[in-house]
Amino acid sequence: MTEMLTGVRTLQNFIDGEWRDASGAELLEDRNPATGEVLARVPLSGAADVDAAVAAARRAQAAWRETSPLVRARAIFALRDVLVEHRDEIAELVTRDMGKTLPDATAEVGRGIESVEAACGMPHLLKGENLEGVATGVDVSLIRQPVGVIGAITPFNFPAMIPLWFLPYALACGNAFVLKPSERDPLPSERIVQLLSGISEIPAGLVALVHGGQDVVNALLDHPGVDAISFVGSAATARHVMSRGAANGKRVQALGGAKNSMVIMPDADPGLMVGGVMGSAFGAAGQRCLAGSIAVLVGTREEQDRARDRLVEAAAKLQTGDGLDPRTDVCPVVSAEARERLAGEIAAAEADGITIALDGRGDAGPGGANLGPTILDDIPEGHRVLTEELFGPILSLVRVPDLGAAVEAVNASRYGNASVIFTESGGAAREYRYRVQAGMVGVNVGVAAPVAWFPFSGWKDSIDGDLHANGHDAVEFYTRKKVVTERWA
Repeated sequence: MTEMLTGVRTLQNFIDGEWRDASGAELLEDRNPATGEVLARVPLSGAADVDAAVAAARRAQAAWRETSPLVRARAIFALRDVLVEHRDEIAELVTRDMGKTLPDATAEVGRGIESVEAACGMPHLLKGENLEGVATGVDVSLIRQPVGVIGAITPFNFPAMIPLWFLPYALACGNAFVLKPSERDPLPSERIVQLLSGISEIPAGLVALVHGGQDVVNALLDHPGVDAISFVGSAATARHVMSRGAANGKRVQALGGAKNSMVIMPDADPGLMVGGVMGSAFGAAGQRCLAGSIAVLVGTREEQDRARDRLVEAAAKLQTGDGLDPRTDVCPVVSAEARERLAGEIAAAEADGITIALDGRGDAGPGGANLGPTILDDIPEGHRVLTEELFGPILSLVRVPDLGAAVEAVNASRYGNASVIFTESGGAAREYRYRVQAGMVGVNVGVAAPVAWFPFSGWKDSIDGDLHANGHDAVEFYTRKKVVTERWA
C-alpha cells in the first residue's frame, strides 16, 4: 500500500479484487484517541471510485447469484475461521483506532463473529414456502432471490462488529457488497476486507471497500447500480439516508440514534444494578447506541438518593485512560473534538443550574480525548441532556415516584432503541416489558444487546425502515420474494 515520506501510509480502496489509490486528493488524519498518534491518512474518495466499485461488484454478483447456497455458506464458514484466527489482532486495531478498552474490543469482534456464524445457516434460512393444489392442478411456491448490490455505510463506534452485521448475511444471500466504513477509524474494516480477500471461494470484485465521507455516502445513495443500503449512524443521517435512498428507488435499512433509559426500582439488587449501570453508561465511554444515558430513579427521595449515591461512588472509582492499559475502565472518546463537544455540553448543563454530581472534566490525556464518568442531577424536564444523544460518558438522573411514572418518562422520548429495568419483582418486570416503547428490553442487565439470531430491533426514531439488522430480518432485507403459480397439462 502507498507510503508517504512521513512513514504514515495513505489508505487505499479495494475494488475489483485489488487495492487502488483513491481518485480524491483530500486526506484526513486517522489518530489514536488515547495517544494522538497519526495511524493513517484516509482519502476522501469520490463518485468515480464508487462507480468503479459498484461496476465490479455487479459483474461479480451475476456469477455469485448462480453459486449454490451451500457453496456460499462454506465461504462464510471460511470467513468465520479466518476471523477467529485473527480475533486478537482485529481487537487491538479497534482499540488503537477507536479507543475502547481491549476487553471491550475483543467482545465487539466476538459479536461480529457471532453474526458470521448465524449467516452460515443461510441454506436453511433461504428456504421458501409452497402450497399444493390451491386450485385444480395449480400449485404456488414462494422463493427468495438476492437483491443485487448492497451499499453499507457503517459508524465509528463499532468499526468491526457493524460491518459484520451486514457483510456475511448479504454475501450468503447471493449479493455483492460495497462498504464505506467510518473515516474516523477505518483500519478494522480494512483488515477484515484484507482477510476476506484471501478466501478463494469469494470471487474478486464481489466485496469492495471505498474510503470517504459524505460524498461517498451520497454517491452510494444516488448510484443506479446500488440496489439496497444498510446504514448505522446518527438519527439525522439515518433520516437522510432513508429519504434519499428511497427517492432513488432503493431498499433501505437505516438504524439511527438512541436515548436509552435504565429504570432503577427501590428493590433492585445493588450489585446487579451498579454493575449494570456502570457498564452501560460508561463502557466504551458511552459511545454505544445501546448505552444507558438516563437512570430513572424510582421511589421516595431517600430511596432515590441511596441509588444516586451508589452510582456516584462506583463511577468515581472508574479509571480513565488508554484502552490498551488493563487498568483502564473508561476509554477515551473517539477524538479530541468529540471530547471538547461533550465538555461543552456539561458546561452548558451546569450553567442551566443542573447539579454536577460527578464531574469527569479532568485531564484530557495525551490524545486530548479522555473524559471521565459524569453524572448530572436535578435536571429540568425537557432539557437537552434528557432528549439528545450526547454519545459520551454522561449519565443523567431522573426522579419519579413509581413504575407508572417511570414508564411515562421513558416513553416520552422520540427514540425507542433499548431500555432496561433493575428490579427483584417479576410483576414489575413484566409490566415494564409490556408497556415500554423500545425494541430491545433488558431485565437486570445493563446492555440489552440481542444475540445475532435475533434482530437489533429499535423502534421510533431509532430506525428508518422496517427491517432491522441481524436475525431473520437480515434474510428478509437481503432477498426479494418471488411467488410462482404453476399449472401443468
